Amino acid sequence: MDYYKHHTAEVDEGAIIGKDCRIWHWVHICSTAIIGECCSFGQNVFIGDGVVIGGNVKVQNNVSVYEGVELQDDVFCGPSMVFTNVYNPRSAVIRKDEYRKTLVKQGATLGANCTIVCGIEIGRYAFIGAGSVVNKNVPDYALMVGVPAKQIGWMSEFGDKLDLPLHGSAEAVCSHSGSHYKLIDGKVSKTS
Repeated sequence: MDYYKHHTAEVDEGAIIGKDCRIWHWVHICSTAIIGECCSFGQNVFIGDGVVIGGNVKVQNNVSVYEGVELQDDVFCGPSMVFTNVYNPRSAVIRKDEYRKTLVKQGATLGANCTIVCGIEIGRYAFIGAGSVVNKNVPDYALMVGVPAKQIGWMSEFGDKLDLPLHGSAEAVCSHSGSHYKLIDGKVSKTS
């Protein structure tokens, strides 16, 4: 075993776990999950069947990543944030054939206690504020807050708010990393 697993954690036979992962207290990883290298799973995390997780992903305490969710490299899931996989659940109605896929792209941050409604994509390096409820696709680098979540700005890959308007064309520099970003037609890209 080339990863750390606390003695209270349960990793079902068949699960693929990348090297140098850290699996902490009372984590349960199901048998068909695929997990990249250098990931960390905090206390009481559940990783469902069919879940795909990239490398260097951090899943904090009390998060359940259900079937139908994919997390790309460098995603951060804050404490007690929530994923769903059925849009209209009912206890008496079986809807396992109606799971909606959710994709969280590279570098995105999902703040503590936020909720991600199934069937959407969270863009690269997007930042979802704590307690927000996201029910629609989120653009790359977008800063989203509220219930329901609304875009209030743009974030750098470093995690700093960029001095860019929501619309139009403009350029900004991350104050910490010195990286340059450009806004064109409602889309932000890193230029250097």
